[in-house]
Amino acid sequence: MAALAMAAPAPPKSVRVYVFDGGKLDGGDPARFSLKREEMAVADMSIAAYFIVHPKGTLMWDAAALPDKELTAEGTLTRYRIVLPNGNERFVTTSRKLASQLAQTGYSPRDINYLALSHYHYDHTGNANMFAGSTWLVRQVERDIMFPDKPNDLTRPETYSALKTSKTTIIKTDDYDVFGDCTVVLKLTPGHTPGHQVLFVKLAKTGPLVISGDLYHYPEERKLNRVPTFDVDPKQTAASRGALDVFMQKAGAQLWIQHDLAAHTKLNKAPAFYE
Repeated sequence: MAALAMAAPAPPKSVRVYVFDGGKLDGGDPARFSLKREEMAVADMSIAAYFIVHPKGTLMWDAAALPDKELTAEGTLTRYRIVLPNGNERFVTTSRKLASQLAQTGYSPRDINYLALSHYHYDHTGNANMFAGSTWLVRQVERDIMFPDKPNDLTRPETYSALKTSKTTIIKTDDYDVFGDCTVVLKLTPGHTPGHQVLFVKLAKTGPLVISGDLYHYPEERKLNRVPTFDVDPKQTAASRGALDVFMQKAGAQLWIQHDLAAHTKLNKAPAFYE
């Protein structure tokens, strides 16, 4: 007789954010980010995913880089090689599966109502297929690039192929209020990719915050006003950053840069949460 599935926890009274650790991405050429190595405190990048639990439902934001099925030594810090469509290599060091971290919160993939990706690059889509049963919140321009005749060089289509037939909501507004009360909002910030978005979350105790996607990779980009050379539209990135700064100042929001290894290391990881 099959074991009964565990029920998801009761909805919280206010919004929560769980931080999942997707490991570390080896730092690449600083020049790609319009930086010099001596200008940077840390070249390696953190990889993260975030689980938002709202009284009315749940949202997974990004899905790390390494698919769980490719992680062969859970519990042991191991360096893995990822090969992109153009043959370029990337290296991720991690010890934790996303599903295991989600399970520690008391939830499972079937409990996730919505999936939203900051953008389509491989280091944000690793476990997207895990959430193919959720409703995918995506902008049309991003979806079109994810399912072309020839894969984009910074994608791993096999990690999100199941989304092609997922229940999908095409976002047609710059701001998309996920739960209808302005506490969890997807905000359009194009430039890095055509439909890049960041996530605004209003927390009762921690306060408002913005989770960056790849609007920034390093804090030095923000401090020195540098834009990566590989952004689809660097001028648009600069404009998106400026508009977001105005919004954050008005909202009193802090910025979490997803790839900021030093800052990410200091965050409380699931099953702890921010509320």
